[in-house]
Amino acid sequence: MDERQQIITALDIHREFRTPEAVIAVLKGVNLGIRQGDMAVVTGASGVGKSTLLHILGGLDRPTRGEVKIGETSFDGLSEKELARLRTKKVGFVFQNHYLLDDFNALENVMIPMLLDGQTPGDAASCGELLLEQVGLTNRRYHRPGQLSGGEQQRVAVARALANNPRVVLADEPSGNLDFATGRKLHDLLFSLNREKSITFLIATHNEELAGQCNRRFRILDGKVYEG
Repeated sequence: MDERQQIITALDIHREFRTPEAVIAVLKGVNLGIRQGDMAVVTGASGVGKSTLLHILGGLDRPTRGEVKIGETSFDGLSEKELARLRTKKVGFVFQNHYLLDDFNALENVMIPMLLDGQTPGDAASCGELLLEQVGLTNRRYHRPGQLSGGEQQRVAVARALANNPRVVLADEPSGNLDFATGRKLHDLLFSLNREKSITFLIATHNEELAGQCNRRFRILDGKVYEG
């Protein structure tokens, strides 16, 4: 029996989108659980709802019905402000587009979530330095995004996702804009962080090589999630 702590729980998640012509049901009763230390992946065809699922699990979107919990904390009944606070402290995000701020250098971009969480600039800078060291970018910490390669930008995004020591990191096609070799290096980084620091990941991807290396695999088909 696996006694690791449950980090994310999704219970009967439905998500519908209304258009003038119809109601489009994307998720139709999704149930899943992510445990501490999982390296999990969710796959499925384009448009099947992978990003929608990750956004709901991370509190960026709300389900039409159903319940999401981080640990023992349910999203139900939380105000938008409370949900944003929970996201900041419990969930890290890495997207296909890095969403770094062009006017700030790598270190400053990593510091932003910590400053939003109330840390002092000195503490945020010290932690940011350590995070950039973990992703191999100590010598690039004062470079702005435009001075970094695509792979380096995504490594900064990974460091930023780890800024507040989240319970889980949700990564949506993190290597989707990278070439094969650079994408593989990014995957190696994610597996290293999972293995050496027990960081929990849930990754949405089309990459079969990446999916095959994860210890848990979920597949979205016709609005439902199947494991295996």
